[in-house]
Amino acid sequence: MDVTGGNGQPRPDENHPAEHPPAPPTPNPAHDPEHESAPDRHHPDQGHPDNPGPGDPADRTEHEHRSLAHAGIARTDPPPERPKEPGGGILMGRPFGVPVYVAPSWFLVAALITWVFGGQLDRVLPELGALRYLVSLFFAVAFYASVLVHELAHTIAALRFKLPVRRIQLQFFGGVSEIEKEAETPGREFVLAFVGPLLSLVLAGLFYLALKPVEPGTVPGVLLAGLMISNLIVAIFNLLPGLPLDGGRMLRAVVWKITGRPMTGTVAAAWVGRALAVSVLIGLPLLNQSGTLGGDRDVSGMDTVTDALLAAILAAIIWTGAGNSLRMARLREHLPDLRARTLTRRAVPVQSDTPLSEGLRRANAAGARALVVVDTDGNPLSLVREAAIVGVPEHRRPWVPVSELAQDLTAGMRVSAELSGEELLDTLRATPATEYLVVENTGEIYGVLSAADVEKAFVKAMARPT
Repeated sequence: MDVTGGNGQPRPDENHPAEHPPAPPTPNPAHDPEHESAPDRHHPDQGHPDNPGPGDPADRTEHEHRSLAHAGIARTDPPPERPKEPGGGILMGRPFGVPVYVAPSWFLVAALITWVFGGQLDRVLPELGALRYLVSLFFAVAFYASVLVHELAHTIAALRFKLPVRRIQLQFFGGVSEIEKEAETPGREFVLAFVGPLLSLVLAGLFYLALKPVEPGTVPGVLLAGLMISNLIVAIFNLLPGLPLDGGRMLRAVVWKITGRPMTGTVAAAWVGRALAVSVLIGLPLLNQSGTLGGDRDVSGMDTVTDALLAAILAAIIWTGAGNSLRMARLREHLPDLRARTLTRRAVPVQSDTPLSEGLRRANAAGARALVVVDTDGNPLSLVREAAIVGVPEHRRPWVPVSELAQDLTAGMRVSAELSGEELLDTLRATPATEYLVVENTGEIYGVLSAADVEKAFVKAMARPT
């Protein structure tokens, strides 16, 4: 994220935000009430088509309790309609096709700006009286319009580089451009980060030129001067070389270019960002109290408390953003390890009237861990759910047909065996389910992918040191 402008970093759910530590981005099978009671007995050395599990009848009970499936769409099928994403506030418009939202926290900061700027106007233009708060509110709106221009600069650059932008959100302490993918080269990363502060500098220059013919000590003069200074501060602050600020992303691009490794650049810029957070926490109140930043200060009164609170909030935002950048980088580095083909469990086709006990016998004999219900021509119809199997007592299994425990296949429940990484996770998010059919590009059944298996692989990959 960007304290005053967009970070261009993708969000795990961006409610991404700005920012929360990313959770495993696979659908959670816990939404199936029956699944919660299923013991987890998955072994990584069993169930893959190239590495079948044991077929010994003595192991049958253990195999019967193992998870059966999870995935998304085959490349030959039309992609399902993507579920609506949460807006995150009031929709203000769609410039360049990107939705712009105003978060509820913006109204809090707008009220704060109105109050603080109104107090300054009372000293400069006391004749305004209560109208000063109307002028202050106009300043708050104009300032956030400038922040929106800053964000649009990031957005236009991202679209120019064919990077999808999920949304722009104006919120407390600025705005965020939620860019869903990472720049492919350090040069593009640098440009993507630099255009935001550059536009803020341009705006500061334009307000300065507009201020020249205006008489000082008037409402237009005060507003233009305030907007010039605020945009200058936005630009300078965002150029500080630490994540999640734009300057941190520029530093990341430089280190990436030198070392050839984006992760090295992220680590360097994130730790500089954490050092910057500590500096803000300690240095900002000291600068204000010393009068370095200008203005008459009541160092023993409310100003001191306000300075300390503002510094703490800024430091927390920077520190958290730097940590989230590290976690996101680790996620992206390990995403290629998630492959549908290697996570898929071998499946056995069965007719709909096949008794459950017979289906499980065939699966164990073949070293498989999933059952796919097919028609007489071998076309897949549904998947037998592991959670449903667990709920059937063993003595009843000869009398229960597999069709009673199966979930019908939809277009979104077919996934190509070639999917991997972020493409695989996007497919899983598009159609939440616990079990999916994995097929070859020819349409041949490859096996069944389980949400639980993908989630475990994701957690294991994230736990490995970078």
